[in-house]
Amino acid sequence: MAASKLTSCVAVTSAAVVSMSAFSDRAYADSYFRLPFFSSKPSNEPSPPNQTSDSKSEPPPPDEPNKSGGFDPESLERGAKALREINSSPYSKQLFDLMRKQEETRLAELDAEKVHYELIQSQGDIERQRKMAEEQRNLIQDQAQRQAQVLRYEDELARKRMQTDHEAQRQHNVELVKMQEQSSFRKEQARQATEEQIQSQQRQTERERAEIERETIRVKAMAEAEGRAHEAKLTEDHNRRMLIERMQGERDKWLAAINTTFSHIEGGLRALLTDRDKLLMTVGGATALAAGIYTTREGSKVTWGYINRILGQPSLIRESSMAKFPGSEIISQAKNKVLCNSTLAGAEKPIGSKNGLGNVILHPSLQRRIEHLARATSNTKSHQAPFRNMLFYGPPGTGKTMVAKELARRSGLHYAMMTGGDVAPLGAQAVTKIHDIFDWAKKSRKGLLLFIDEADAFLCERNSSHMSEAQRSALNALLFRTGDQSRDIVLVLATNRPGDLDSAVTDRIDEVIEFPLPGEEERLKLLKLYLNKYLCDDNNGSKGGFFLKKQPQKITIKDLSEDVFREAAKKTEGFSGREIAKLMASVQAAVYGRPDCILDAQLFREIVDYKVVEHHQRLKLAAEGGQPCQI
Repeated sequence: MAASKLTSCVAVTSAAVVSMSAFSDRAYADSYFRLPFFSSKPSNEPSPPNQTSDSKSEPPPPDEPNKSGGFDPESLERGAKALREINSSPYSKQLFDLMRKQEETRLAELDAEKVHYELIQSQGDIERQRKMAEEQRNLIQDQAQRQAQVLRYEDELARKRMQTDHEAQRQHNVELVKMQEQSSFRKEQARQATEEQIQSQQRQTERERAEIERETIRVKAMAEAEGRAHEAKLTEDHNRRMLIERMQGERDKWLAAINTTFSHIEGGLRALLTDRDKLLMTVGGATALAAGIYTTREGSKVTWGYINRILGQPSLIRESSMAKFPGSEIISQAKNKVLCNSTLAGAEKPIGSKNGLGNVILHPSLQRRIEHLARATSNTKSHQAPFRNMLFYGPPGTGKTMVAKELARRSGLHYAMMTGGDVAPLGAQAVTKIHDIFDWAKKSRKGLLLFIDEADAFLCERNSSHMSEAQRSALNALLFRTGDQSRDIVLVLATNRPGDLDSAVTDRIDEVIEFPLPGEEERLKLLKLYLNKYLCDDNNGSKGGFFLKKQPQKITIKDLSEDVFREAAKKTEGFSGREIAKLMASVQAAVYGRPDCILDAQLFREIVDYKVVEHHQRLKLAAEGGQPCQI
């Protein structure tokens, strides 16, 4: 019942609101304030049909004058009545809440419309600013284009002016070049005419000088050859007689001393057995004998030193193939032939002899170059042409000294070996010793190959602060004696540091040869070579000869195949020829340490591994400046 009354009240209120819509519109326009009740929308709930028909059937008569300006008091009364019913209804609170929510919703819609209007207005402002910026940018672009056109026009004018100036300058330069060419052509013609005339005169002078020099050389060579032959014959005969006489005197002296010694010993023994007083005489005789022996020994040293200075080789020469005394060359050659025949009798041919360089194992390209130098040196000697000096450089133990000997042997020359480290201790005498070497070298009839090992020891740069004045003088003496190409001496220098040599020394070098470390194939050949040298039965047996009472035990080799040697050759990478020789010497010592003297693959591998580790340890110590590594 109450619900139906509330519904009817709401319907009446809605009808009142509808009837006052015109007044409400005018109120909106005339006044700012409105009641929430009159501004709310009519309810969507259906109204009773009788009330709806009553509200529709009772419109105001059209011809009745509106005394209140469109205001219907009946509607107001009905609205007031409805409000009273609503206030008295138990659902009035819900109804007012609903009306308040409708008003809030409408206000929110108005706020949204306001925000939308403001957004549209801001977009319009942005659009106006964008158009203004676009117009400003277009204006700036137009100004820039006009300025660029002006600059291009000015640049075009400047370029045309520059081209005109360049064309005029080019024409002027062409004229100058033509004038210079004509002047140069005339000068060149005059110079060529003068030079041809001078050359013709020089050729005539050279021909005359060459004829005079040839005649002078021929006469001088004949005279020198005759004088050298006569002098050599006289000197050899005189020296032979002096040597024989001195040797005979020394022999007689030694025989007399021996006889006297034994006679004194015999008399002394007899006197001691018979008389005690003669003991003093025996002691005195023994003392006199010792003094005689000492005097004889020192006198012989002095005598042989004097003979050696006159006839022998200089003190700086450590090894030479030249005869020290007359007649000793023939004896030395016969001795070498006997030793070679006894050594090679019944033995295999050495591995290194296949390459024509004896026991020297080299890389094939280096071997061919050494053979070519040997043939060239031999032909140079036969044609009496000047020899060429050489420089051998490379790591130690790579065969430089052995190649020098083989080069001298194959060239038919004598060889002499000296060390640069022996020059510094001589001090002021070094200059004299250097000159003695070159004077002594001229005595060789075949020609001499002078090999200086460790040449950087006294042939280093003269500006070095570590070089003494005596060493500098010795270097100057060597440079003086090697200033011209010689027909008597081939100078071969060996060094591990070619960069330390003086520039004047390197200027006198004609051939520079590098001796690198042996490759794998060369190491394989070296292992086999030194195996035959140190461990083969024939080599070991030939060294003993028939003079030893006890023959050494022979070494037995087992299970040393080609693969074992190749494995060792791969492991010994970085070894020099000298290190491989020491390796095989260590293998020999290890075999001699066994009671059965048997060399097998296991022992060989053990020694090779040990030597490889030792080699790497040595390299590490050298890299650390000699400080032992901490393990």
